Amino acid sequence: MAEACDKDTLHRSAAGQNQINKVLEKGIVPDVIQAVEIERITRYGFKDLFNAYGYDSGIPYADQINPKAELYMSSYLQNHQRQLLELKEYSLPYFKLIEHVFRQYGLPPELKYLAVIESHLKVSATSHAGAAGPWQFMPETARRYGLEVSKGMDERRDFFRSTHAAAKFLLKLFREFNDWLLVIAAYNGGEGRVYQAMKKSQERNFWNLQHYLPEESRNHVKKFIATHYLMENDVKEKKVNTGLHWQSPLGTRKIGQKEIDSMTTLTISGKYMASIIATTIEMIPEEFDRINPDLDLLLEKTGQYDLLLPENKMKIFLSRKYEILQACVQQILKDSDTPSPKTLRPDKPVH
Repeated sequence: MAEACDKDTLHRSAAGQNQINKVLEKGIVPDVIQAVEIERITRYGFKDLFNAYGYDSGIPYADQINPKAELYMSSYLQNHQRQLLELKEYSLPYFKLIEHVFRQYGLPPELKYLAVIESHLKVSATSHAGAAGPWQFMPETARRYGLEVSKGMDERRDFFRSTHAAAKFLLKLFREFNDWLLVIAAYNGGEGRVYQAMKKSQERNFWNLQHYLPEESRNHVKKFIATHYLMENDVKEKKVNTGLHWQSPLGTRKIGQKEIDSMTTLTISGKYMASIIATTIEMIPEEFDRINPDLDLLLEKTGQYDLLLPENKMKIFLSRKYEILQACVQQILKDSDTPSPKTLRPDKPVH
């Protein structure tokens, strides 16, 4: 019971908020006890993204992500998946450094993906507006969080120091919004725009106020969600010599790269059936099976499948996802209720 209560109240914990205040007021790195207190409230900052408040790498992604985020992921990854997968190959040392720093501040490790969408982890990154470094700090903000920005020195481009500054800035934003999706929107567009959206919408939930935010800030959140999904999942894309141009962890599709690029991918889990999906989204079964071979078999075997669909069909699937799943489960139950044929013994008459 205590843990259940924690989920509803810890993000407002006075002790945790006091520790955040101390860090922000004194500009210090928290000690271990402070970091633990902070983590007790920040860990639930993804309450509007994941069903259990935070991400659990031991549970299939599709089973814990907020359904409202799925369309965000599919639309962004359609155009950026290859670039992100290339970055994933060399990002591990950078992510370890960020996680090490964020752990000292009690921040969720997922926030490391913010540096990906800000700069692709490049210390040389510079925006047209003058933001620089992996965390894309403007000079004034950088100085506010302890970085030197002068003609002879620009610590925005120091990966280690700028990550410490980013941790303090993120804590400051979290103290204001208590929701990491709103924090990411504010990191991009400023706190003022998020407050305006909250005032106009009378909401504090990102999904309910998103359309009151500038499009760029909404897209920043979308990029974060899609990047988190791709980096945390075992998604692979490559060309092979057999003429098959798409290989996922769950099977090989006989489909060319040009056709793949025009489609959307979504990892699904559950008791889905290919025939019911195809019928519901009004797709010819043979065509569905061509781009999603062995869906029934691999779902049963592994528990997951990378569903590949044209964008218009994916939108139908997402809008009717639970209706489809319910129909599949009902069909499975119906099939299991069918009595198996009885073996007749020749010495017993049939009535």
